[in-house]
Amino acid sequence: MQTNYRQFGLLLLLLISIGCSKTITSAPDVTFTTITGQKIALKDLRGKPVIVTFWATDCPSCIEEIPDLIDLYTQYHASGLEMIAVAMYYDPPNHVVDMTKAKQLPYNVALDLNSEHAQAFGGVMFTPSTFLIAPDGSVVKKEIGLFDLAKMKTNIESLLKG
Repeated sequence: MQTNYRQFGLLLLLLISIGCSKTITSAPDVTFTTITGQKIALKDLRGKPVIVTFWATDCPSCIEEIPDLIDLYTQYHASGLEMIAVAMYYDPPNHVVDMTKAKQLPYNVALDLNSEHAQAFGGVMFTPSTFLIAPDGSVVKKEIGLFDLAKMKTNIESLLKG
C-alpha cells in the first residue's frame, strides 16, 4: 500500500512539474555555442527543420536515443535537417566532450552552462526533451522522454516537403 502512495506522489509531482513548464509555440531567439566554439544562431537556421534536444551524459534515456538521433541526422541532414544537442547546465563539460567523441556524434553539441537555453525553451527540466522546429520557426513538436522514431521521421519528412 505504501508503494502505491509513493508512486502516486511521484506521478503527481511529475504532472505538476510538467504543468508548470511554459509551452512555447515559436523557437526562441538564442545563439548556441558548440563544444568546438562555433556560434549557431537559431534564427539563422530559418528555412530548415531543426531538432533541438536537451540531454545529459548521466541520463540513461538520453544515451538510449543517441542512435536514433544519429539515424535522423544521417538520413535527413543532406536534405536540410539541422540538429543541436544541448547539454544541461549541470553536466560537466568534459563529460559532454568525452561522450561526444566516444559516440561519434555527427551533429552539433552545445553547452548550456547557465541554463539560459533551457529557460528560453520554456523551462526545460527533464531529459531528454526534444523540440522539432519547422522552417518558419514554429515549434511543431515537443517530446519529453524518448521520442517515437517513426513518428519523428514522418514529421521531418512532411517539413522537408514543405
